[in-house]
Amino acid sequence: MAASNNERASGDEQAGSTPGKAVGEMLEMLGTGAYVVDAQGCIVAVNALAERLLKRSAGELLAVDAHDLLHRNARGGPIPRAQCRMRPAFMAGRPAQAELEWLERGDGSLLPVSWTLAPVDMGSDDMATLLLFQPREDHVEPAVGPDHSGGALTELDKLALLAEMTTQLTSTLSVDEALRRLVSLVLPRLADWAVIDLISERDEVWRSKVVRMENGIPVSRRDLEGPMAPVPTESVMPLSRALRGVASTIAEPQTYDRSPDTGIAVEQRRLFEATGMHSAAIAPIRGLREVLGALTLGRSERPEKFAPADLALLEDITRRAGLALDNARLYQRQRKVAETMQRYLLPQLPRVAGLEMTSRYLPAPDASHVGGDWYDAFALADNATALVIGDVSGHDLDAAAGMSQLRNVLRSYAWAQKEPPSRVVERVDRAVLRITDVSMATLVFATLTAGENGQWELQWTNGGHPPPLLVTHEGVARYLTEGSGMLLGTGTDRPRTDAAEILPLGSTLVLYTDGLVESPSHSIDDGLERLRRNAASLAHRPVEMFTDELLSRARPADNDDDVALLALRVGTRPAPR
Repeated sequence: MAASNNERASGDEQAGSTPGKAVGEMLEMLGTGAYVVDAQGCIVAVNALAERLLKRSAGELLAVDAHDLLHRNARGGPIPRAQCRMRPAFMAGRPAQAELEWLERGDGSLLPVSWTLAPVDMGSDDMATLLLFQPREDHVEPAVGPDHSGGALTELDKLALLAEMTTQLTSTLSVDEALRRLVSLVLPRLADWAVIDLISERDEVWRSKVVRMENGIPVSRRDLEGPMAPVPTESVMPLSRALRGVASTIAEPQTYDRSPDTGIAVEQRRLFEATGMHSAAIAPIRGLREVLGALTLGRSERPEKFAPADLALLEDITRRAGLALDNARLYQRQRKVAETMQRYLLPQLPRVAGLEMTSRYLPAPDASHVGGDWYDAFALADNATALVIGDVSGHDLDAAAGMSQLRNVLRSYAWAQKEPPSRVVERVDRAVLRITDVSMATLVFATLTAGENGQWELQWTNGGHPPPLLVTHEGVARYLTEGSGMLLGTGTDRPRTDAAEILPLGSTLVLYTDGLVESPSHSIDDGLERLRRNAASLAHRPVEMFTDELLSRARPADNDDDVALLALRVGTRPAPR
């Protein structure tokens, strides 16, 4: 049953859009199909006649993007937004009309219509647009189905495809995501199958994608994906030539009738047999310096074979794909170098009788945020143990290099100058400005010594860093906020202060960087409270399990920074000095 006018006019509360009552009443008074879209193009009101014509209920229409749901070309295929004839007027907020357009009904058939659109005042500051449409009874309805003719694309279609390809592929730095987008752009517009073979940095060939579209959903043939034989140096078979960057080629099952000359040809014969492809176009994917792989488009359902004229478009596509994959690989290589350098620079923890120490370093999801966070622990000349957690400003390799410089300066002063932590950090602060490339940094520098009464005594100073967290064996967790001062690199001469604390037996000291508590979605106070509560609940866990669970629970899901963590458990009393 069609939804009432009040339901259509007010909309679903979950849709978050409520057109005025007058607009809803106006739609029902019109003698033609009508719906209203908001500034994002989502339907916010629809009349009963439009429901009948589109064979869709109001529930199926409201809060849905009208372009994605309804607009189709004459063959039933989706229309790129850049080619939509309604969009320029919709974006400009001006009236427009056209004599012929196709809308997809709920049963999959096409409805030829003439349409008129105009801005409409719904009594709010948001822009809304009214669309009126009437069936074109004089037009013969085209057969429903996807656009089966790759060669039938107009020059405008091709330019729109290439523009969309450039936008989609250059907006991601993930190889997997770039491949997924590439497949979605060529299927089913150009072919029934998309096959992507990539060459690794070790010159190994991997069949990364074998995909076809079924009911608008990409379906992968995992049994056809996987490792391939090496690229042959002399084979004249199409894929082998493409992987060498020689040429684009059209292939058919008959191409592999004769005995295969290489392992790649064996896999190609298997591909044609398993997919039923009767025609395929194969083009190399070239990066700036080398061939990265090959793209194969195959047709099995549509009868048209690929023609030589199709290769020019395919080469334009693979050229853009090559640049995107080149950038993604460079990005991942840079990330790997930064992460490897960071891990290499982080130290092995010393073994101290009566103490359990463990550390963790988690790189940021974004490679540009890798490199600034660090921890350190080392023995001092007076049998004390130094503990450090810090964060160097900046990211990537520069921050990792700066962290290494700061760590070495701090170690040198801490070993040579038998002074309180505050005095050591003051010296380091002055050195930062003169002999390192570090612009700014935060850190907590602490020393742990055996007290006169056989207890462990912690003395520390804090240079603009999140405070250490102390958790007793009984689950009482509190932050050590004393001893706080300015971050390093400001040039201030203000003296720093020290703080001291006796660590109870069985307690756990947690030093961490801000990536564990900061998040775009909540305040730093919320993050600190979340860390404190989770640490308290884990007080009885072994220190290794404590650390892993704390990272898993406390680290924000939307964290975009790296995290360094140093945890210390007081196990037994130290021997008296």
